[in-house]
Amino acid sequence: MRAFLVMALLATGSLAQESSPTLSTPGRQYEEARLRQLLHIRRVYIDRLTGDGADQIRDMLMSSLQASKLFIVTENAERADAFLRGSAGEEIFNDTFQSSEGINVRTNTGSSSGSGQSRKSAYGGISVGDREAIRISERKREARASLRLVNRDGDLIWSTTKESTGAKFHGAAADVAGKVTRQLLLDFESARKSTIAKPASPALK
Repeated sequence: MRAFLVMALLATGSLAQESSPTLSTPGRQYEEARLRQLLHIRRVYIDRLTGDGADQIRDMLMSSLQASKLFIVTENAERADAFLRGSAGEEIFNDTFQSSEGINVRTNTGSSSGSGQSRKSAYGGISVGDREAIRISERKREARASLRLVNRDGDLIWSTTKESTGAKFHGAAADVAGKVTRQLLLDFESARKSTIAKPASPALK
């Protein structure tokens, strides 16, 4: 009887899973509709960013976005469809590696004997190694950016936060600007595919 009840419960759960619709939640629908606004942007104005070293990162963002050919980067705020705002900064720090080894003491003793006139001898030795310390200090830079893209009404369209300590061929500021651009490209492509897969949702109000 117990086995029958267990099987019945399992079957009920399986049917419930199969019959449950795979509809998007309201939050997901809103997010998709918000990101689809990226497809209607032509010109972007990169506003002044707050933070130490923000001006350099802003210049890097302008170059990176312009090279991506995703939007037209304009310096005329009145002609922009959207505005990139937020904070960014770059700081310098010392990355230090340090290790040390203590004194090493080694001793060795022994004896030997030979034939003939009963010759015997003994020997001994001791070696002392001084303490060795290694300290390596490297100066590094760390850049960070927390940005948001808003439309002319001030509504949030897109946002991201990126950090970087530099890459093989780029400094920290250039690398964090590249990360922001790559994320924007990925989300733009995701919004484009979402529009192809389903009809466009009503515009956000």
